[in-house]
Amino acid sequence: MLNGIRVVDFSRYLPGPYAALRLADMGAEVIQVEQPPFGDPARLVGDQSKGTGLIYLANNRNKKSVTINLKETEGRQLAFQLACRADVVIESFRPKVAAALGIGYEELSRERPELVYCSLTGYGQTGPLSDLAGHDLNFQALSGLLSQLKDEEGRPVQPGVQFGDLIGGIAASEAILAALVKRGLTGKGTYLDISLTDALIGLLNTHTLIREVTGYTDGVPELGGELISYRIYETRDQKFVGLAALEEKFWQNFCRGVGREDWIAAHVSRATSENPVYLQVKELFQSRTQAEWSQFSHKVDCCLTPVLEIGEVIQHPHVQAKVLAFVRHTQRWGDLIQTDTSAGGYDPGRSTSGMAFAPPPAAGEHTEEVFRSVLSVASEQMTDWKRRGMI
Repeated sequence: MLNGIRVVDFSRYLPGPYAALRLADMGAEVIQVEQPPFGDPARLVGDQSKGTGLIYLANNRNKKSVTINLKETEGRQLAFQLACRADVVIESFRPKVAAALGIGYEELSRERPELVYCSLTGYGQTGPLSDLAGHDLNFQALSGLLSQLKDEEGRPVQPGVQFGDLIGGIAASEAILAALVKRGLTGKGTYLDISLTDALIGLLNTHTLIREVTGYTDGVPELGGELISYRIYETRDQKFVGLAALEEKFWQNFCRGVGREDWIAAHVSRATSENPVYLQVKELFQSRTQAEWSQFSHKVDCCLTPVLEIGEVIQHPHVQAKVLAFVRHTQRWGDLIQTDTSAGGYDPGRSTSGMAFAPPPAAGEHTEEVFRSVLSVASEQMTDWKRRGMI
């Protein structure tokens, strides 16, 4: 869908690269600009495979990588020239840094007024926190999202998913697509100021109104585990299932499926120790394994699903049948990821649109290709730049 759209991405770590990944998977040409010699710091962070960080490998397929030394004037001029040939520029520097490097929106838009330019930061370009550093946990905490993830004693639980980084990346890619539509209609570019914290706050739209009207701070009560028909239950093998029989017909199906029609009237009763039906339902779930309940859910249409671990997700029939993009990519990584190599070497697979996946690039892997095709740079010039550490 985005064939012919060129994205030049100056961002690092997770939010910007994830936004660019979503565009790359839709067919955009994404050129990642990295600082020589090591490239994106995500290449060196956390667990690694053959010297490259898994965070980088997971979020940079279908991209090209060039290295440009932005610490040098000549490198900044080169980055400017490359950005001027883009349809979209993404950057995640602190406010004013991109402008100081000569690749800010004002500088680039004078040369290319149709440019879509996205700045992706923790707190946005303006406001009292705009100059502060932050990470995903900070954005979740400040947005109110973390207050919705608590243990039974009411203490916030640190999530294993980087919601701020990833949802911020989704918000950025969504805004970029809208800006490209606008450009198609008007011919004009757009500057996008995307805040990861603001993207998370936007998730709590319903929570905010409920608190204003009722004083209740934890969102929709019926969806938060208060009802016996919409709740997580433990199974006999210490695993879990999610029952979401919110509509009456699904609750009736469940009750009839387990031979307890006498429970039907308790559909929207509370999951408390004072409710005998809740205690009976809880006991019933603990009488069968998660696999047995999964088999039950295929026979009885009652909105019942297993709570799967990450390794189980990849093997689930739903994922295997649809060959979901990221799973296919991970399974077939060949010599990078130590999983299914039976096909012999790297088999990138294809997206649901039929586009073949390319593996994550080495730092600077496409420097010569891009500079030659996009900027018409001569080989001799690139050799000189390499010698001086410019690329």
